[in-house]
Amino acid sequence: SPDLQNVNITLRILFRPVTAQLPRIFTSIGEDYDERVLPSITTEILKSVVARFDAGELITQRELVSRQVSEDLTERAATFGLILDDVSLTHLTFGKEFTEAVEMKQVAQQEAERARFIVEKAEQQKKAAVISAEGDSKAAELIANSLATAGDGLIELRKLEAAEDIAYQLSRSRNITYLPSGQSVLLQLPQ
Repeated sequence: SPDLQNVNITLRILFRPVTAQLPRIFTSIGEDYDERVLPSITTEILKSVVARFDAGELITQRELVSRQVSEDLTERAATFGLILDDVSLTHLTFGKEFTEAVEMKQVAQQEAERARFIVEKAEQQKKAAVISAEGDSKAAELIANSLATAGDGLIELRKLEAAEDIAYQLSRSRNITYLPSGQSVLLQLPQ
């Protein structure tokens, strides 16, 4: 290609000779006309078409490249008395170095996207922490104001709610028994 990349192309060709020109083909080229003509003109046409496109265009404009190869090859084969029914590019690959460079570029792009995502995630976590801290500050301020105006009733209510929750959790556990201190609940044991 013009950008000095090695291009490997696999081409499929379905052909037939022009029946009226068979005697001329056999006398001038021989019975193995297909093995003599097609490889040389195919290589010639492929090189000329690939020389018009750089590696990126070969990938992105593959249909145009295929059409150009088909048109040029059909025209060139007609001079030898061959009709091409179908010409198609089945594979298009590049040299090892170019393929590795493309893969490395894709990996680098993915790593950049990943880093950008991590930065955005950290910024969102920072914003969430700030909002949470502001909410906690506002809640503490409201609790302090209510304690100043209404007294310690809220704290006593919270203690009762916590004690109720603890008692509920203990009552649901099988292996825990609660014996209040200072009383003999079950047995009259000497002290």
